[in-house]
Amino acid sequence: MITKLLIANRGEIAVRIIRACKELGIKAVAVYSSADRENLHVRLADEAVCIGPASSAKSYLNAEALITVALRTGCDAIHPGVGFLSENAAFARETEKAGLLWIGPKPKTIELLGDKVAARATAIKHGLPVTPGSDGAVETPEAAEKIAEKCGYPVIIKAASGGGGKGMRIVWKKEELAENLKIASSEALSNFADGTVYVEKYIVNPRHVELQILADGKGGVAVLGERDCSVQKNHQKLIEESPSPAVTQEMRSRMYKGAVSLFSALKYRGAGTIEFLVTGSDFYFMEVNARVQVEHPVSEFVSGVDIIREQILACTENRLTIPTEQVARTARKTANAAVALSGWAIEARINAMAPGTVTRLEVPSGPGVRFDSFLYQGYTVLPYYDSMVAKLIVHDTTREMAIKRLLRCLDELVIEGIPTNLTQQKEIISTKQFKSGVFGTSLYEELYG
Repeated sequence: MITKLLIANRGEIAVRIIRACKELGIKAVAVYSSADRENLHVRLADEAVCIGPASSAKSYLNAEALITVALRTGCDAIHPGVGFLSENAAFARETEKAGLLWIGPKPKTIELLGDKVAARATAIKHGLPVTPGSDGAVETPEAAEKIAEKCGYPVIIKAASGGGGKGMRIVWKKEELAENLKIASSEALSNFADGTVYVEKYIVNPRHVELQILADGKGGVAVLGERDCSVQKNHQKLIEESPSPAVTQEMRSRMYKGAVSLFSALKYRGAGTIEFLVTGSDFYFMEVNARVQVEHPVSEFVSGVDIIREQILACTENRLTIPTEQVARTARKTANAAVALSGWAIEARINAMAPGTVTRLEVPSGPGVRFDSFLYQGYTVLPYYDSMVAKLIVHDTTREMAIKRLLRCLDELVIEGIPTNLTQQKEIISTKQFKSGVFGTSLYEELYG
């Protein structure tokens, strides 16, 4: 077991990792920008070191400084959290070169899965269905036109690297293709230092469904069910739930089989997510997130598994504490890879709409209620980083009961001093569309235009 771990992140996910470390008996070292001095993760860590100024590029994205701090404080490993450098193969490689353990997949695995063109080809190899589209990078309007004519409009142009809606353009007709190809490539280059793009058939209003994976680095894979992340605003998730109301047991079995085949062959290590677009009874591989996800708590609720703890053990000791019979090593034993699930969990992301100081904070509680956050009364939310300040997660026996519990908790949650999306989250969850379970990724636009 490692004895000390550096957390190369901030805020809510850093707090979550610190808590897992304390339960494992591992000392946690936090890093913080000069602006983040009063963040909760700094207070909770065993040690905290200022890593640079407020700018992420000069602090949380400064790979050299992060590794230096880890070595100087005597850490054994680095946990990258989510965002920032969490899927940066070069940082993972430099971490290992420095003699530190990387809490994540091997650098070559991150590289393969981070290139969406290569990941698409790998998915096909392992029997996962993909949306019709280009076999590789698309460099000219002429090549894009041929693919679009074959697939049929609309099509979507996507960056081969990165995500979050950057370098992504939907094209509805031929006349718009050349200009959007140029824009998408330019966005990809400026955001990810890679202008490579590819073209796929655009599926109108699909469900966004992902499987939570844990793997031991030796070919063993456990699946902690699926999450539905279809409630999104500008490709940013707002509400997640597990299981998905759109996935049948037959679809689930096919998803599991392809995922186990892929992750086992890669000898994947740690936590990961495989994402699909779902329409009717069909699903298509979208991408793999080679890290833990923001929405992992809903999977923890339904599975009873501490995903961060398992991630640390997998990456430092090549083992999982999940029962052996629930860890598959071949697609033929997929049924065993499903960890037993119970009930229904839903997560609402609470975003700050502007910076400010929290003057009052009242957090709901009760059975099946979890509030993951770095907020406290008197804390000043900063303008420099991601707008998400909290996650409210509930669990109950059925989807209907989970919705009622979440609405009760949203009513109880009080955050004063900063504007948030709390009221809008209550509105969405109260709609007939959400309660019905029958909706797609355009739900937000349908409700708010």
